[in-house]
Amino acid sequence: MIVFRYLNREILQTLLAVSGILLLIIMSGRFIKYLAQAAAGQLDASILFLIMGYRLPDFLVLILPLGMFIGILLAYGRMHLDSEMTVLSATGISERKILLYTQGAAVLVMLCVGVLSFLLAPAGVYKTQQVFNEQDAMTEFDTLVAGRFQSIGRNAQRVTYAGGLSDDRTELQDVFIAERQGSGADARIGVLVAESGRQQMNPDGSRYLILFDGYRYDGRPGAADFRTIGYQSYGVLLPRPEVVTEVTDREALPTLSLFGSDDLRLQAELQWRIAIPLLVPIVAFFAVPLARVNPRQGRYLKLLPAILLYMSYLALLITARSWLEEGRTPAWIGLWWVHALFLCVGLVLNRQAFWQPRAGKEVSHAPA
Repeated sequence: MIVFRYLNREILQTLLAVSGILLLIIMSGRFIKYLAQAAAGQLDASILFLIMGYRLPDFLVLILPLGMFIGILLAYGRMHLDSEMTVLSATGISERKILLYTQGAAVLVMLCVGVLSFLLAPAGVYKTQQVFNEQDAMTEFDTLVAGRFQSIGRNAQRVTYAGGLSDDRTELQDVFIAERQGSGADARIGVLVAESGRQQMNPDGSRYLILFDGYRYDGRPGAADFRTIGYQSYGVLLPRPEVVTEVTDREALPTLSLFGSDDLRLQAELQWRIAIPLLVPIVAFFAVPLARVNPRQGRYLKLLPAILLYMSYLALLITARSWLEEGRTPAWIGLWWVHALFLCVGLVLNRQAFWQPRAGKEVSHAPA
């Protein structure tokens, strides 16, 4: 048990360090994407960390297996480099026992990934889509920031600026609105400037922006047919947002609802959620021989080929998932053939451990 605890402690410590770094990299990239959407007025900046929290389980589903794989490579590579594996072998710990002990940490990680894949990740995606639906239901002035030009809408046909904005977002100062209509040579641009403005809600649910003391300019760029209108008050009808409350993404569906479905896409989603936890003990199985290095070669010699092998495994799973969605492979084959293939790869890599002659009994030492 001392050796078992020592090996698994080394693996799990390295796993946490590697997974933390990978998670930081992935979340930073995704946060920058959401931050750009917030700057463009498509998202409320106050919900960015909430969205990242909801997406965290989905990120961990793919990060933890890779962290486990790299953790074994680095931990066992160091032990080979420091001749600790040689000492363990001399005291009667065979390669088969090393494989068995390694599966202890692999099973623990597999259970964690299973909980994330079956329960937490779908719930997080569901919550994220609910937040996005709520953001789509907001008007352009709900995300407006004073003192900043913002492209409003997904097609970015309107640019809005307000020099000042009240706390309840109903009163605006120094308003500028530029809207493009049409495309190509026939495109026209309308520009509204006003000293102030306010939002007005009518009983029928329509919303207007009432502008005061300003000008409106209409025309086609490059042409001389511009029109200028001065006004004391001017009403602009704000488009009614499309409120969508239904969440239809299959990644957000509860796992239990996927069982028994005849939809190939839902069957592929179910097998994918099962495949990722199963990936963990298999990659741990063939990571052990890949971590074996000569002390003169260095611990990072086999790291790149091993990661390429892992990426091939994941790429084949994604390909098999696409084939199942398209109906090119039957559901009973699904993604399972990929696991069988790499399990065979693991058996080939561990052939020395399984087919080496077994000693008659463990080596024991009497106390001096």
